[in-house]
Amino acid sequence: MFGFFKKKENEPKKGLVEEKVLSPEATEKIRSEITHLNQEISTTQDKDRLAKLYEQAGLKFSELYENDQAIRCLEKSLENKQTIGDGYKKLMSLYNRKRADAARAGDDQGIDYYMVKMDEMRQIAKQVTIKGNK
Repeated sequence: MFGFFKKKENEPKKGLVEEKVLSPEATEKIRSEITHLNQEISTTQDKDRLAKLYEQAGLKFSELYENDQAIRCLEKSLENKQTIGDGYKKLMSLYNRKRADAARAGDDQGIDYYMVKMDEMRQIAKQVTIKGNK
């Protein structure tokens, strides 16, 4: 009568992330930026600068939905300097997405692996917070 328990039609499913399709021009621009960042990474020795460059590259890879590449770059960024900025947040999000994928696939090892990775990220946040660095 009132429809309280009626399922709404076209209701988006929770937990699923829709990937947007980038135009070829946008994809090419991002790839060009990644190439430039990689060139800069290869010539930089300063750990703080390397951390920032790897973070930027990781964020660019995530824009292309190349999550494994994004994870590698963002992890290298945190190896050079622990921060809880945009790269940290994106890496935590990517780990959570990988964990959810493993759960859907019934991959217990994958779930455990990404849970450990997320725990490591929480430890980084704790350390950075205690030090007072951002």
